[in-house]
Amino acid sequence: MKKVAIVGCGGSGKSHLARQLAMRLDAPVTHLDAAFYDEEWNALPMEKFAEVQRELVAQPAWVIDGNYNSTLQIRLEACDTVVLMDVSTPAALWGILSRQIRHGAGHKGNGVHNRIHWGVIKYVATYRRKMRPRVMAKIEEFAAGHAEVVMLTGRRHTRRWLQQIAA
Repeated sequence: MKKVAIVGCGGSGKSHLARQLAMRLDAPVTHLDAAFYDEEWNALPMEKFAEVQRELVAQPAWVIDGNYNSTLQIRLEACDTVVLMDVSTPAALWGILSRQIRHGAGHKGNGVHNRIHWGVIKYVATYRRKMRPRVMAKIEEFAAGHAEVVMLTGRRHTRRWLQQIAA
């Protein structure tokens, strides 16, 4: 395991897992929110964002967390492991709320990008029904033949899986 793409709903624990896994694998971690948004929440143009990801996945080792379905193919084609944070909707909603309580709003430099508004809540609340099938289809199309696919269904499951990875 050298090139890991972590995907899943907001609030599912992607960034936390990415930091923990990167330490265990001695690999650089990239939080796509940090690559996509600047300090004023301005988005990078999509073609530039895709180019940044192409440069990242060309490296010999990496852990990248974030969905960004429009550029997911780039990461899936290059990874050797895909981790899908497949938590329940209530767990994800609790995740975004508890992150806001713990860290407050804004950019924290550790992958935490908090900005809760109605659009974020709606995205998280409908992720399993709307986005998850699209992510699953892309994993099947672009990663299933060459990458291990790991589905983690909750925080306890994630902790147990991490314990299996050499520290």
